[in-house]
Amino acid sequence: MADYENILTDHIGTDGRVGRITLNRPEKLNALSTDLLFELNDALHDMEAEHETRVIILRGAGRAFCAGYDLTPSPSSKQNRSYKSVDEKRRTLIMGIRTSMQQITDIQMYFWNMAKVTIAQIHGYAVAGGCELSMMADLVVAANDAQLGHPGHRGLGVARNGVIWPLVIGMRKAKELAYTGENVSAVEAEEMGMINYAWPKEELEERTIAFADRIAIMSSDHLGALKVNMNRFYENMGIYSSVRSSTDHDAMGQFTDFAYQWRDQITTNGLKEALAWRDGPYRGSDTYKEEK
Repeated sequence: MADYENILTDHIGTDGRVGRITLNRPEKLNALSTDLLFELNDALHDMEAEHETRVIILRGAGRAFCAGYDLTPSPSSKQNRSYKSVDEKRRTLIMGIRTSMQQITDIQMYFWNMAKVTIAQIHGYAVAGGCELSMMADLVVAANDAQLGHPGHRGLGVARNGVIWPLVIGMRKAKELAYTGENVSAVEAEEMGMINYAWPKEELEERTIAFADRIAIMSSDHLGALKVNMNRFYENMGIYSSVRSSTDHDAMGQFTDFAYQWRDQITTNGLKEALAWRDGPYRGSDTYKEEK
């Protein structure tokens, strides 16, 4: 395996048959920089080529699985070498944004369709882009106090892959989560079918490895055939066209009235105050949860 700056890789389980990738930007709550995503793509390709690797666990270092996309990429980021998003007058170009987003969608779709069984192991937060990424795994487990959601719906666009919620949870709840941008606990996520299991935080590591090792009893090629067979049902329901459409709408979502207000807040007051402006009105407004 190659050496990476933003991820860690190892092999665990019986005879090392479970591969593991750790998002390793703990100081940024594993925010998804473009460099991290390109490294993740390379690591997934490397592990897919290993016949002895049967299942892959994706987790995060530090306090969270992933807090979303990195909103402050470094000047050396590959994102700055991708499709042109502004012209010489600094005017935003919609197809440049859309194409850059589709490049990341391609990585997500590879994670969805690679010929290995994948498990997302969530603790802390899996929100915005982190939730998008976790939902593309075959199986998802989480610490019972973890939070999942997509607050990026509040002025940043739409979920780039729809977090595939319309395929894994009911329509009513999928719409509610999209329209509010609110998080749900892992316990709630398990109840609605968003994830497989919510386990006590102190047991998450051990139980995830045991879960992966149990699935990894069969050979990687046989498990790959089972995965492709299952995925075909969802592909025939339109996952590819739907995810592509979600990415297009994410690009268009950068140009709504609310999106412009959000960017004005960042420019005028900084990111911290902008987040308070965006999320403040939602706090204390979910009284229906208290009634439950």
